[in-house]
Formats: sequence, structure tokens, C-alpha cells
Amino acid sequence: MDDPPSVSPHRWKNKFRDAFRGMKAGVRGQTSFTAHFAVTAAALGLAAVLQCTLLGWCIILLCITIVLAAEMFNSALEAMGKAVIRHHDPDLGNALDISAAAVLIASLGAAGTGAVIFVYRAGALLAWW
Repeated sequence: MDDPPSVSPHRWKNKFRDAFRGMKAGVRGQTSFTAHFAVTAAALGLAAVLQCTLLGWCIILLCITIVLAAEMFNSALEAMGKAVIRHHDPDLGNALDISAAAVLIASLGAAGTGAVIFVYRAGALLAWW
């Protein structure tokens, strides 16, 4: 039986370096990330003030991660579209609109989830129920 190939630490180091470089490229020049980061800070602050439970924190962090990942995919598609074609193409435009819609759906889902968690926590702290 063959031994599994060993993974070179340099390859993993390069993968992480490339991922962080991609994160920097994805965030740089994208004004939507400014809004996402502002909402992220507000959500984390509100979660702290409302003393969210461990489960609440996990759900909030998961929602934030999903929205930021969706925005990264959207940014990647925009960059790829610019690299592939310089003129207006309706199919490429549709693909970019669909990726923007994915970010919108993730953002609305995260906002709804956050609202449920925050209203519940506020109600619990104010003894509404």
C-alpha cells in the first residue's frame, strides 16, 4: 500500500499567502465592503451590549461570514469579467447581476436573522417575555 503524499509546508504557506493576497485584492477598491464592515461592527457591538448567548454569537458570526464570502465571490466575478472582456456583453452582465443578487440575498438573510436574535435578546433583558 502506498503512503499518502506528504504535504509540503511551503505549499500550504503559499496557499495562505495567496488567499490573504486575494482578500486584500477583493476588499481594495470595493466600496460595498465599507458598508459591510460598518454593519459588521454594529452587529458585533449590539451582540456584546445585548449579551448574546454562545449560540447567538455563533449564528451572528456565521451570517457575517456568509455575507463577506458572497461579496468576495461577487468581487472575483467582477474582476474576472473585466479581465476576459472589455466591451458590454449581456451574458456577462447577467452573471454579474446574479452574483450581486446573491450578496443581496445573503445580506437580507443575515439582517433578518440578526433582527430575530437582537429583538429576542432585548426582550429577554427588558423582561418582555
